[in-house]
Amino acid sequence: MITAMNTRSLHEALARLHTELQGARQLDAESSQLLKNIAADIERLRSGANDVPQTSRLESLAVRFEAGHPALAASLREIADVLGRAGV
Repeated sequence: MITAMNTRSLHEALARLHTELQGARQLDAESSQLLKNIAADIERLRSGANDVPQTSRLESLAVRFEAGHPALAASLREIADVLGRAGV
């Protein structure tokens, strides 16, 4: 269950992800789309939807971005951590 504290943490992590996306060096089309999909999934979760991103999917993306976009990777891991603490 997502508590108010987890919702706030998720909102903050999502805001950091959006900031990192805007400042990221050029991403290939597939990476950009994957990140947009994750952001959309999280937005739906915040609005009460049941279909949530799997933390394993977030971690896979984080590993993919680790070398070229470490800040994006950190933001994705932070989101996965918040979702994990919420039991999602």
